[in-house]
Amino acid sequence: MTLLKRLALLPILALLVACGQPVPTQAPDEVARLAQGIMALSSDIDPEEARRAADIAVNYPKHLRRQYEVEDPPLIHNMKVNSGRKPRGLCWHWAQDMQTRLARENFQTLDLHRAIANAHTRLLIDHSTVIISAKGDDMFDGMVLDPWRFGGVLYWSPTLGDEKYDWVPRQTVFAMKRAWREGRDFDPSSEPVPAGL
Repeated sequence: MTLLKRLALLPILALLVACGQPVPTQAPDEVARLAQGIMALSSDIDPEEARRAADIAVNYPKHLRRQYEVEDPPLIHNMKVNSGRKPRGLCWHWAQDMQTRLARENFQTLDLHRAIANAHTRLLIDHSTVIISAKGDDMFDGMVLDPWRFGGVLYWSPTLGDEKYDWVPRQTVFAMKRAWREGRDFDPSSEPVPAGL
């Protein structure tokens, strides 16, 4: 095997090693810890809303895991979804379903945001998530709620504290991709935000 072929196999090997990493277990007090984290975002957040949001964010992914028929690490499951062997379970499915479930609560002191990471490069796969913040705050002041990362075990952290992903507002990513398709350079300060996103 030539050196070039061996080098080409390195990303595949790295992917397989990453796929085999153990899924973290959830602490018994995970809902309480997340509720505290959400309340710490702002003194204006209703503690009962923070508790409900935390309960949904921690427990609803377990339901989705069964619904999506997740049996493998996330990237392997993605391959099964993309090949039609599993019904759902791509990161944007998790984000969409989590956002839809949280939105049903009609929170008065919390806002939901959608974000995408890795869209700026063709070397990495886009990754979507939902972010919760205090009402009126932007996503960068919020908390990432990412159920995809560990296949139904919630990962959460302040948006700017996520060491794995640099999150960008979803509407900014959509505008960037539209500009690229049209052969234009992307200037986020001049791009109108699409209605309804």
